[in-house]
Amino acid sequence: MNRLILSAVLICAATALADVNVGVVVSTTGPAASLGIPERNTVSLLPTTIAGQKVNYIVLDDASDTTTAVTNTRKLIQENKVDLIIGTTTTPASLAMIDVASDAKVPMISLAASEAIIKPVDAKRSWVFKTPQTDALMAAAVVQHMAANGVKTVGYIGFNDAYGEGWLAELRKNAAARNIRIVATETYNRTDTSVTGQALKIVAARPDAVLIGASGVPGVVPQKALKDRGFAGKIYQTHGVANPDFLRVGGKDVEGAILPAGPILVASQLPDTNPNKKVGLAYTKLYEDKYGAGTINTFGGHMWDAGLLLQKALPRALKAGKPGTPAFRDGLRDALEGTRNVIGTHGIFNLSSTDHLGLDARARVMVTVENGTWKLLK
Repeated sequence: MNRLILSAVLICAATALADVNVGVVVSTTGPAASLGIPERNTVSLLPTTIAGQKVNYIVLDDASDTTTAVTNTRKLIQENKVDLIIGTTTTPASLAMIDVASDAKVPMISLAASEAIIKPVDAKRSWVFKTPQTDALMAAAVVQHMAANGVKTVGYIGFNDAYGEGWLAELRKNAAARNIRIVATETYNRTDTSVTGQALKIVAARPDAVLIGASGVPGVVPQKALKDRGFAGKIYQTHGVANPDFLRVGGKDVEGAILPAGPILVASQLPDTNPNKKVGLAYTKLYEDKYGAGTINTFGGHMWDAGLLLQKALPRALKAGKPGTPAFRDGLRDALEGTRNVIGTHGIFNLSSTDHLGLDARARVMVTVENGTWKLLK
């Protein structure tokens, strides 16, 4: 009898070791919580069995803090022996996690925007992928809209971190190409509750438009300050604010904001010919059935798309080795890099050895805030 019990225990232990363990780091508290909470919520909607293989998701909160994100990543790799890291929510923390994941040779799918997370695909970034549209892809759409609407001068205010710096760099590049002059640049902290001084300087420069390089609820602060000081030009935001909390907190102050976004944000307004409409509406229904009407947002969509990439890659990775082994993680990295034609909520993913995002212009639409909701701009 004891031998039978021991055998059963060993079999259970072997089965547990054979599971695919996915470590998830997201910002469910702190300034980026409005982004990270829907990402965490979406994890509960991801499949726990893929190709007959059990998948476990271990979720940790980094509190919107870079150091905590790195600590969490080390814990997941060293203690939980994860085969894949998904996260984190913000650009600075995702950039800091790259060394940890690549040194351990564990694939990582970031949920943050900056192109610097995946480019260039060097020895370290060969282990890193992402699902959100890059600042480069979205900034091109913003400046194209500016040029088409007669904007000749622009002001900029953004986060004083890698996210804001990335957007400013892309604005400079795209604006120069379209002969739009940048007349003022200002920065602020994600935790700042007032940007009065910066807003006054921008208004004094009299730009035709202002781009706010921010994400989540902190993106409301500069727009309110600009409107309070009488700025009447166009105000552009980044895709980092595309969630219900931005609308809720901003209220009338964010009316008229223009931004690029993934198709999921306005899935019901897309033409039936758009390949992302069906996927976006299906995910929307799953999410809102569990979390309530009107709760859908683009950030949960990034997590859902990461799940779709895993579903496509896992069957191939299982042929390379057993979960929990270096051979399996190598195989998973290779399978992710070879992923083609995955229709997600944000676009169609075609990854390669030189492109660890694999999205094109189909992954963006331009929207505005009208009567407290998102409206697709034709």
